[in-house]
Amino acid sequence: MTASYELRCKECGKCYENQPLSICDSCFSPLEVSFDLDYARSRFTRDAISAGPLNMWRYRALLPVSDSYVPTTPAGLTPLVEAPRLAKRIGANNLYIKNDAVCMPTLSFKDRVVAVALANAQAFGFDTVGCSSTGNLANAVAAGAARLGLKTYILVPADLEPAKILNTQVYGATLIRIDGNYDHCNRLCSQIAEKYNWGFVNVNLRPYYAEGSKTVGYEIAEQLGWRLPDNVVVPMAGGSLITKIKKAFSELIALGLVKEKHVRFFGAQATGCSPISTAVKNGADGIEPQRPNTIARSLAIGNPADGPYAIRVIRETGGWAEDVSDIEIVSAIQELAETEGIFTETAGGVTTAVTARLYAHGRIKPDELTVSCITGNGLKTTDVLTGAYQQSVPVRPRMSDFVTYLEEQQAALTGAGVEYVS
Repeated sequence: MTASYELRCKECGKCYENQPLSICDSCFSPLEVSFDLDYARSRFTRDAISAGPLNMWRYRALLPVSDSYVPTTPAGLTPLVEAPRLAKRIGANNLYIKNDAVCMPTLSFKDRVVAVALANAQAFGFDTVGCSSTGNLANAVAAGAARLGLKTYILVPADLEPAKILNTQVYGATLIRIDGNYDHCNRLCSQIAEKYNWGFVNVNLRPYYAEGSKTVGYEIAEQLGWRLPDNVVVPMAGGSLITKIKKAFSELIALGLVKEKHVRFFGAQATGCSPISTAVKNGADGIEPQRPNTIARSLAIGNPADGPYAIRVIRETGGWAEDVSDIEIVSAIQELAETEGIFTETAGGVTTAVTARLYAHGRIKPDELTVSCITGNGLKTTDVLTGAYQQSVPVRPRMSDFVTYLEEQQAALTGAGVEYVS
């Protein structure tokens, strides 16, 4: 290994110098970044991390960037908060939320992976970048590329939520709506990247891009006081995030930053697009592709690239995977907002609903330290709440009118069988 990191095939182990490449030419399996942990041992320490910036780049010693790289796309270091009110509702005693609904700059965990991918796009000399996306990635690529002065082409399914389309176009990106689903977009991106020699973050830059997800795992450990949880519940689209949090924990153990601990990983999907959870439930090792049909569009990947590896992580750690209906997703969005003041998008509704089911089914014990990962902001998918809340009649700015309003509210609640507390 001539650098502190290189590309390595996940299956046959063949190594490659750093380059925009995602598939092994020997066995056609995915490549990932492999680090020289001996080199990192003296640089990736608790003291060095503590002295670093208040964003994901505090972990740069285990991110695939050169020592001379100067980050200009801060993201990450989002809150890890206790969730006692949600915990009480779902029968938990020790539940935390990792809240990437407030990740900067575009309010999803995709800002992390894009920051790393674009750093490598610059290193490889690309002046044009892009992605296939179900929304959050489009937002993050558009924002990051704007900040770095890169030209951008982004392909999305035509039925994407309007807020996510607007949140891409506002950064000046060229957004192309494809008459198809995410998998159609992704196949076309692979052809475009090869024909035009552009850097597509989740195609030819995918090994570097995926490493940004590790920072979720590093942060969980650091924010828990350099210890690992008992369980982690993770939403799954392509399946990469759950594998990279696992990789982050393994690296922390290997470098002695946390005590070795068996952490169980649980995956969350929407029933309308659940190829990974279906495989876990059926005991299968491979993915049977599905045609997505769910309001959780950010998770709507019918043929997930890292699906088999997500299955492996879940199974090897003794975890499980569940999927929930669209009605459950909306209900969970409301429940998380009402109990913890966190407004998440549909993917977060999936994670919250699945977390509740895991407790209900006894797969997670109430006292176990469990982290549920929220990956995007609810302002991006407000369409799923259309009609859920009625606008009240304006009240005149008089105390008498306000008292009348309260009395009417009390009467309505009493009529509905709700006990009113004055």
